[in-house]
Amino acid sequence: MEISMKVNGIEKKSYTEPRMLLVHYLRDELDLTGTHIGCDTSQCGACTVYIDGKSVKSCTTLAVQADGTEVTTVEGLGDMEKLHAIQRGFWEEHGLQCGYCTPGVMMAMAALLKENPDPSESEIREGMKGAICRCTGYQFIVKAVQYAARSLAEENEKEKLVQSAGEGGAK
Repeated sequence: MEISMKVNGIEKKSYTEPRMLLVHYLRDELDLTGTHIGCDTSQCGACTVYIDGKSVKSCTTLAVQADGTEVTTVEGLGDMEKLHAIQRGFWEEHGLQCGYCTPGVMMAMAALLKENPDPSESEIREGMKGAICRCTGYQFIVKAVQYAARSLAEENEKEKLVQSAGEGGAK
């Protein structure tokens, strides 16, 4: 079956089996291996991606269900030139150990920060319910998300200052 979707901002068209899971399509057909396969039952969250901005588990979503949508994987959050705040947070606060769950946790936490830019520790822990980490005990993940929230707040404040300076200079 022919499908078409925008993945990390790039239009992709290909033929795929109607029963192929989105996680396998991303990994095997598009070589986007940041999305991990952890359980195939949507329990662990390692396969979390966004479809049209909504967080979904790609291990229980068929690739054909994503036809005509915009898909974002962990590779689409940021790049080496400009990491997303959640990626920087995991780096700075050592929010991972083995790294297997990290892409899914990053996707879930970036979605949380989009909805709630200043989450409490309990809100962060609640937001992680669909993501299982078997290594860290979650404390460093919480610190990474708090770091990312502060970074995003600082970026937004700088952007506001630049905008207001531009508006003031135009008068």
